[in-house]
Amino acid sequence: MKQFWFVVGSQDLYGEEVLKTVAERADEMAAWLSEKLPYPLVYKVTAMSSGQITKVIKEANYDDECLGVVTWCHTFSPSKMWLTGLAMLQKPWCHLATQYNKKIPNEEIDMDFMNLNQAAHGDREHGFMGARLRKARKVIAGYWKEENVIARLAQFQKVCVGIDFSKNLKVMRFGDNMRDVAVTEGDKVEAQNKLGWEVNFWAVGDLVKEMNAVTEEEVDALCKEYFDLYDVATDNTEAIRYQAREEIAMKKMMDRNGCKAFSNTFQDLYGMEQLPGLASQHLMAQGYGYGGEGDWKVSAMTAILKKMGEGENGASAFMEDYTYHLVEGAKYSLGAHMLEVCPSLAAGKPRIETHHLGIGMNEKDPARLVFDGREGKGIVVSLIDMGGRMRLIVQDIECVKPIMDMPNLPVAKVMWKAMPSLETGVECWITAGGAHHTVLSLDVTAEMMRDFAKFMDLEFVHITKDSTVEALEDQLLVNDLIWKLR
Repeated sequence: MKQFWFVVGSQDLYGEEVLKTVAERADEMAAWLSEKLPYPLVYKVTAMSSGQITKVIKEANYDDECLGVVTWCHTFSPSKMWLTGLAMLQKPWCHLATQYNKKIPNEEIDMDFMNLNQAAHGDREHGFMGARLRKARKVIAGYWKEENVIARLAQFQKVCVGIDFSKNLKVMRFGDNMRDVAVTEGDKVEAQNKLGWEVNFWAVGDLVKEMNAVTEEEVDALCKEYFDLYDVATDNTEAIRYQAREEIAMKKMMDRNGCKAFSNTFQDLYGMEQLPGLASQHLMAQGYGYGGEGDWKVSAMTAILKKMGEGENGASAFMEDYTYHLVEGAKYSLGAHMLEVCPSLAAGKPRIETHHLGIGMNEKDPARLVFDGREGKGIVVSLIDMGGRMRLIVQDIECVKPIMDMPNLPVAKVMWKAMPSLETGVECWITAGGAHHTVLSLDVTAEMMRDFAKFMDLEFVHITKDSTVEALEDQLLVNDLIWKLR
């Protein structure tokens, strides 16, 4: 079972009774938090020496079930004894700065109480060592039973799930990138070194061969699933069946090769009648990542954000800014794609429709899911290769109900307000080099993406309601200088 380890700091100067109390409380806290958090928090040890800390850190590093380490210093814990262990820690680290008691007991407080309850003292000593080592860490301060602390610990756990998933992620590329496009390129060796992704090529002919081996019974079964999940607004059942054949073949190839994300391009459909639309959308609904036009970076990030979301398959989707509504007082971005937006963003029940697609090598009209996106605060995320480093750009947005029907636009569509405004948001995005492909998420937060970037050693840029182009330009200049010196 995936879990997190709770390592508590103390020292051997306080006597057996104090140390017994510390261990009992640590076990109680871990058990109570485990009932509130998405994943168990397992109390491992009250560490009182460098040897104990180093031992538990080594065990955490090589335990596949351990996704991260949460530390807390109940009493004063001299930080030099943490140095060796923390220096070799390879799992994400959260420093929980809390204390067992919520308030100071006016009548009971004495020196015995002070010796036992020194978290304010111990956590500062512990924090110095993290800073001295320049170690990536998440610091969460507050009473351990407060909702905000629990929520932030839960977010830390979800980030760690994403990191673990990233380090084992394989991406299947059907064909290459769309010709002449710059931002979808990137250093796949560096991506594997830094993020863990194995990004490899499979010929479209391999997919066609797999499609030809799909049975009619398999197609029947998947079409029944489609008809149960979605409204059917087309008489072209052959197009739906063809999409089912594509999905079954792609899923078999990915599962056989351990891949959880894929990309393709409308410029390379040799031997295929339709660009996968419904097929790609339904695969995304199952947690697979997707990137159009060969964009393997956004494919991987889509899979990771979906994994970090609610229930390990959240409301995150491959997205593209298509056009703007520039009317004063009502300025919005319209996001869509030719066919492929995940139905996890849908406000209602999606419809299966077939329409002509006037781009690419389609012989027949592709089937796709059509829907309007739902409302809510969210983010859009772009990972770009800056040459020598990767930059993760996150912009805060607020999704709205589309302000018009757009009856002749037969695609899934999402509309949102960009922060801090449409114009400034676009200027900031372009200044930072953000791609035209993004991941839009309604349940992964900017704080979670900041933590992901910190633990994965990525440059992080956040466009918020308070952003200005001038401040961003200064930030990017400083970032360039810092990363050149690293």
